[in-house]
Amino acid sequence: MSIPFTKAQAVGNDFLVIERSDLDSAGISNSDLPGFAKQICHRYFGVGADGLEVVSATDSADAEIHLWNSDGSSAELSGNGTRCVAAYLTSAKRVIENFSISTDAGDKQLELLSAAHPSYVFKMAMGLPSYQAADIDTKLTIAGNLSTVTLVNVGNPQCALFVDSFDFDWRKLGAAIEQHPHFPGRTNVSFIRVINRHTIDVRFWERGAGETQASGSSSCAAASAAIRLGLVETPVKVKAPGGTLRIDVDDDYNLTMEGPVAEVGRGSLSPSFVRELKGR
Repeated sequence: MSIPFTKAQAVGNDFLVIERSDLDSAGISNSDLPGFAKQICHRYFGVGADGLEVVSATDSADAEIHLWNSDGSSAELSGNGTRCVAAYLTSAKRVIENFSISTDAGDKQLELLSAAHPSYVFKMAMGLPSYQAADIDTKLTIAGNLSTVTLVNVGNPQCALFVDSFDFDWRKLGAAIEQHPHFPGRTNVSFIRVINRHTIDVRFWERGAGETQASGSSSCAAASAAIRLGLVETPVKVKAPGGTLRIDVDDDYNLTMEGPVAEVGRGSLSPSFVRELKGR
């Protein structure tokens, strides 16, 4: 009943990768996954991660993944999580230089740029971000204060705020925005400081995970919002506490993300741990 796992991180955004077939063999059903993900992602009582990526076979791509946040909620997509799975698949020689991964936000195309196991660099096509007419200049009232935000969907919902510095309680504000009634399904939040025409510094509050060291999809949203507002030009370096990603935006606003991934290690959940999870 032990379950093998791989842990990987993309600029400090860390994920556990587990095969669906191994979960099946251990008797972990889909209904078990919210509690299972919450427990194994726990920093003190589990392995510890921002999220769990469950991998399975599919006819539409080289692999299919489903993402569970560290709070047990499901999500459509993680840009960094998908690249962590790409590293896992590449290490196992299940994919070659160009391949696709099916996510709940559609199939994503990836290209391996360099490999020196356990470290890799991938380019990932994130597609066209979605804006509504009022999304560029949305007003939100939070704790009695009015904030101007930019909303965008890059396969998951995103809310971007531009700031002069991070010398305020942005974590508290991020948590409040995540749960704001304007977002019935909650949202990811990015606080963006423009450094120059090709560089932004960002802090992330992610839906279902809280503060993270980096975020691939939120980096794409932040770069896209900054370009839409005329504050930066492509390519955009997105700096975060965990490292830097490069975001390219073509003339049609399609997004491409490039950045490093490293496999942290492999292991197995102990049979007693799995039995305890199943008994909850």
